[in-house]
Amino acid sequence: MDRELWREISNLYGTPAYVFDLDQLKERISLIRTKLGEKVELCYAMKANPFLVEALQGYVDRFEVCSPGEYRICEKRKIPMEQIVLSGVYKSRKDIADMICRHRERGTYTIESLSHLEKLEECAAREDTVIRALIRITSGNQFGLDREDALQILDKREEFPHVQFLGFQHYSGTQKKKMEKLKKELSFLDQLIREAEERNGFHTAVLEYGPGFYVPYFLSDGETDDNEMLQELQNYLDEMWFSGKVVLEMGRFIAAYCGYYLTRIVDKKENHGQKYCIVDGGIHHLSYYGQTMAMKIPHFENVAKTDGKDKNCEEISESYTVCGSLCTVNDVLVKNLPLQNARVGDMIVFERVGAYSVTEGIYLFLSRDLPFIFFYTKKGGLLLVRRNQHVDVWNTWEI
Repeated sequence: MDRELWREISNLYGTPAYVFDLDQLKERISLIRTKLGEKVELCYAMKANPFLVEALQGYVDRFEVCSPGEYRICEKRKIPMEQIVLSGVYKSRKDIADMICRHRERGTYTIESLSHLEKLEECAAREDTVIRALIRITSGNQFGLDREDALQILDKREEFPHVQFLGFQHYSGTQKKKMEKLKKELSFLDQLIREAEERNGFHTAVLEYGPGFYVPYFLSDGETDDNEMLQELQNYLDEMWFSGKVVLEMGRFIAAYCGYYLTRIVDKKENHGQKYCIVDGGIHHLSYYGQTMAMKIPHFENVAKTDGKDKNCEEISESYTVCGSLCTVNDVLVKNLPLQNARVGDMIVFERVGAYSVTEGIYLFLSRDLPFIFFYTKKGGLLLVRRNQHVDVWNTWEI
């Protein structure tokens, strides 16, 4: 994406703003599909970026939904219930009952505990329908069930005639750098599937697995060979005893690269020998997984307000601590960021923010406006999908 596009946004609309390149997003899906083949289905974990749900319709097979709000987004974007996996550690009886009443056997649910399963059975029985479900296997946290508890549930699955057990779901975390960890997890799941068949007579039809692939956010990380990672994952899957359907749940790995965050320099100063740039955005909008005390430099572009150069001005690169607009000393985006002839009015475009930043920030703190959000395609150009919005209405009382 070129600098004129960034300037167009700044001049016509203003900053801060997110831009999501939908061409880049679809190219990402194409890469994943090409390397993994037709045997593997893709499930988009929409918590990574709910704005991309409609754009991904027809490009992924399923959408993981973890809250009533996320479901309502899918409903507005006309995502068929058959493509939705209703996940999340807590599903209220009211929400489950409403969902089954409206959609009956359509959709798939994760089972997080025995009491969770009992709620699903009760609500499905009330509607005299059979719903599909995956047993979530814990990775040692509050999500899902222990392996033995899952097998015990399968032992007495006849007690839940309104729940069709499809198989298992497992996700153990994100930003995994070592492929050996994925191999170990898949080996564990393969053994579980085999034991469920031999001990419980249960045939696993579906395994939903979140590989948690690594995305290099910082210049110091070095780039990864995604083709090699995907090929290695495919090799692991081919080696499994399990022969059913594999659904790979991905969020960050799909969405991260398509996102850009634009913020404008509004002030410069030097305090105690340290150079500062103040920008109109801040940590309430920009969140990089693994950033520690703003010490790591993310992928970025320094965009001058215009391309015109002052012949009398020497090109100088200086390091700045970039701080946002929040009234807190914690609002530091990055330290020692090298900027070329930084001027008030220039932009800093932070890259690889397609996942999480858009919803993960502390948006209500200090009642700062929500940023603009744009989609971009080469064919359609720039599309404004959300204007900047006031949030002070949520930070005061109503009469």
